[in-house]
Amino acid sequence: MKKFLAEIDVMPKKEILDPQGKAVTGSMKNLGLSEIQNVRIGKHISLEIEADSTEAASAKVDQACKNLLANLIMESYSFKLEEVA
Repeated sequence: MKKFLAEIDVMPKKEILDPQGKAVTGSMKNLGLSEIQNVRIGKHISLEIEADSTEAASAKVDQACKNLLANLIMESYSFKLEEVA
């Protein structure tokens, strides 16, 4: 078995209102950073997985994202996978 590290990003879909991002965007003006606009806030998840191959690890991470880590109605996800020693 090999060990892999998955770095997962879950973000609200573009068409979904992001109230937390909207609040941060508004606060940027108060900090004198009005050039920063359209902030979107999501979550970053890091996990380790053991699998026989990169393909098997990728399939397991994809399954975890679809079934637990992301709400596919409102969120999208992407991940990077690397083998670790």
